[in-house]
Amino acid sequence: MENLILSFNVVLPLFFTMALGYFMKRIGMYDDKVLKVMNSVTFKTFLPLLLFYNVYKTDMDGSFNPKLMIFATLSIIILFIVLCFIIPFIENDNKKRGVLIQGIFRSNFVIFGLPVTASIFGDDKVGVAAILISVIVPLFNFLSVFALEIFRGGKIDLKKIIKGVITNPLIIASAIGLTFIYLGIKLPYVIEKTVSDISKVATPLSLILLGGSFEFSEVKNHLKQMIIGVFSKLILVPCIFIPISIYVGFRGIELLCLMIIFAAPTAVSSFTMAQQMDADSELAGQIVVFSSAFCVLTVFIWIFILKQLVLI
Repeated sequence: MENLILSFNVVLPLFFTMALGYFMKRIGMYDDKVLKVMNSVTFKTFLPLLLFYNVYKTDMDGSFNPKLMIFATLSIIILFIVLCFIIPFIENDNKKRGVLIQGIFRSNFVIFGLPVTASIFGDDKVGVAAILISVIVPLFNFLSVFALEIFRGGKIDLKKIIKGVITNPLIIASAIGLTFIYLGIKLPYVIEKTVSDISKVATPLSLILLGGSFEFSEVKNHLKQMIIGVFSKLILVPCIFIPISIYVGFRGIELLCLMIIFAAPTAVSSFTMAQQMDADSELAGQIVVFSSAFCVLTVFIWIFILKQLVLI
């Protein structure tokens, strides 16, 4: 019963915050234009500050785990390669192929990773997730561009991809945080307190905006592809990779981080990237929406199972 209550306590706040965002959008408190602007502000300001602060406050001796970094990276690359072979047999439309691949392998690890790890292990342990983000986010970005370019028929512009990765605000924030740690730079109390206070806006605001992006219309046009994407993202992939993670020997916060990478919903930015790269952005948006909605149940189940087995 204790594990059941803990699982509810971790997941339900995420659900209620997203529900608030959906309700606010429905009653007209903000529109799509405001949503787009605030998503950009959050991505370029609040989330980078949150990531920087979590890395900056991290105890590197207890948080940096090369085995975890290598395993997470290899798992994502292997999943990506397998999807590139399988999805073309399932879907004939090139504009949907790249979207399905991205929707299945790319997780919303930034928004879900930090609050879930903080809820279970405390704020002082989120450095493990923060450092992992600095590795996983650029990998997600690189592979997503690669997939969408392949099925768009365009040429792979490595310079453009690398530039996009190194100018990503989340990557810059992680790099600055790691630099501060390596050089032993300490922020003045006033600056540190300001960064800390502002960074607290990031997670709730991101979840509110995610809830506001929910649109349940036009589902019929992509029902088959949406079901394949959401089922694979929330059920099939976690059922394969979480047991492998356990078999390899990961436990505690490391296993929790891996669980979130594999079981979290599709990243919101996958919708924007699909728009920019001439893919099926409507399908991309639906995979984001429905994976975010159903993950409340699936993530709850995974947390409960892992707690019951005393693995986290």
